Amino acid sequence: MRYQISGKQIDIGEALQTHVKAELGEVIEKYAQRPTDAVVIFSRNAHELACESVIHLSTGLTAQAKGQATEIYAAFEACREKLDKQLRRYKRRLRNHHNNRTAPVEFDGGSSYILASSEEHEDTEPETLQPIVIAEMETKIPSITVGEAVMQLELAGQKMLVFRNEGHGGVNVVYRRDDGNIGWIDPRNSK
Repeated sequence: MRYQISGKQIDIGEALQTHVKAELGEVIEKYAQRPTDAVVIFSRNAHELACESVIHLSTGLTAQAKGQATEIYAAFEACREKLDKQLRRYKRRLRNHHNNRTAPVEFDGGSSYILASSEEHEDTEPETLQPIVIAEMETKIPSITVGEAVMQLELAGQKMLVFRNEGHGGVNVVYRRDDGNIGWIDPRNSK
């Protein structure tokens, strides 16, 4: 398992790194058999310290949590408890999907594009009130089942997830609806 432990404008000492590796290792070993990597970032927000962590599992799922406190170890403990709760809540589901899956999840590449105005026209009124896409990023599109996609959506706390449906190979979307339910878009079934 790979760990990436860093701080945003904070020095992270060896003792904290050792503590994080030991505690996260214990939580992950308890609930997830094949983790791939963990990213832990510490930051300061006024008088509070925050700890954000993201754990990628070989099943394609991503668990993330954030904890805040006035001390750095307490912030990490709050974050660790949230991860522990998430992984415990989904342990049975993860184990069932893990037993059915013989190989790790495959990822396809996907990209998005920047459509931004030039800086010299920032002060002028735009011709239309259409929003502009501001960010560009490469993303990985997992090949998973619909159930695994819903699980990953809930674990990561995302509003939407694009994935390749393992059943038929088509691109699908699951998303959190305003009423709290999960929506599923499968263009192949819309005919």
